[in-house]
Amino acid sequence: MVSTEDTGKRLDRFLAEQLPDTSRARIQDWIHAGRVMLNQTPAKASARLRGGEQLSVDPAPAQPLRAYPEEIPLDILYEDDDLAAINKPAGLTVHAGAGVKSGTLVNALLHHFGRLSNQGDDLRPGLVHRLDRMTSGVLLVAKNDLAHRRLAEQFQARQVRKTYWALVHGNPAKQRRGGRVVVVEKQRWTRLEMPIGRDTRRRTRMAPRPAGRAAQTDFRVLRELGKYTLLEVRIATGRTHQIRVHLAAIGHPVVGDRLYGAPAADPNLPKLGRFLLHAKEIQFLHPSTGADVQIEAPLPAEFSSLLERLSV
Repeated sequence: MVSTEDTGKRLDRFLAEQLPDTSRARIQDWIHAGRVMLNQTPAKASARLRGGEQLSVDPAPAQPLRAYPEEIPLDILYEDDDLAAINKPAGLTVHAGAGVKSGTLVNALLHHFGRLSNQGDDLRPGLVHRLDRMTSGVLLVAKNDLAHRRLAEQFQARQVRKTYWALVHGNPAKQRRGGRVVVVEKQRWTRLEMPIGRDTRRRTRMAPRPAGRAAQTDFRVLRELGKYTLLEVRIATGRTHQIRVHLAAIGHPVVGDRLYGAPAADPNLPKLGRFLLHAKEIQFLHPSTGADVQIEAPLPAEFSSLLERLSV
């Protein structure tokens, strides 16, 4: 029975709120297939609820997904028998998911390497961590199961050092909102510790939430650029959209990140097709030798050219 509190909501939105672990695309597939009944009648996704309706859902079993090789260029920063480090461009989705079935980094990896670790699943072979679609930079891939397990253990134990560069609006170091100063390796950083969970109003966003998962982000200023600031950022945890959420929460969204509050147009900047967040460096212990490995991804041309322009 639909509560009167939900009066006026679209059916697909109402179901997305009631079924947070199910994508809206899948819910809409159920609706289009006639698996959602409103007052015993097949419903439309756009139907507006009035309150008091009888609602039934007959979920369709999820179809198994598997990634297939596709000939997509790769920029390989490092490679050996156990792993590879890829310089992922902005705009390339890491693996298939809701609304994306091909043209991903995983498709490119399978074409280039042939076989990867299958410790994850058929949709994410070899992946031990991820980057947002519009985040560029270094990403590790495991070629065999032993390397995957040992790298995953380092990520879980927070032994992998992940360093990003982010261009943000304003200068967070001058305000110190919501953070505290810590000294790491003789350098002063601002530490943000805010749990992160799904935004209850917009499912595409994450947000600081007391009941969310613990998240820690450290940043320091590399360069002040007028109305903008270049930050070096390190994360101890890897929550979805973590850096973007934390910086937006203190009033300094990443440049170009409209989802988290950056302006749609900025007269001081050229038109951007991405937000300016780059995974610049990763440091870890090699899964076979135990040697310390440090891999750096150069800044993309659009990022470095904008920094040069703002520095003038």
